[in-house]
Amino acid sequence: MPRQNTCPADFPPFILSQIEQVAQQIVATRKARGETQAQWAQRLGISQPTMARLERGDPAIATATYVMCLWLVNPQLDLRQLLPSGLPATPPAQAATAPAPAQSPPPSAADELADLLASWNTPAL
Repeated sequence: MPRQNTCPADFPPFILSQIEQVAQQIVATRKARGETQAQWAQRLGISQPTMARLERGDPAIATATYVMCLWLVNPQLDLRQLLPSGLPATPPAQAATAPAPAQSPPPSAADELADLLASWNTPAL
């Protein structure tokens, strides 16, 4: 497994806030369904202590694990919804030479993500 380049403690505050909001939504969904951490951990192939860390918003948990949890929240999950629309695709040759955009995410990104997750949170029948 490759080493992580950025220590989670060095993540920007808005990223940490979004991770915490995602974790809170995961907890709310799991509890609304009357399911335990152990049940979700088993479905995800992780330990119950790792599930507990995820629910606390631990940024060191693998991104794929958070994505799988979001899939449990909403099986119709399409991560492309999180990407801005209308941007042209950059061919790989240009991507290597193109300068990185000097933009920071809008201050409402955490709210938009929380709203999207809340719209997915429909109790299972």
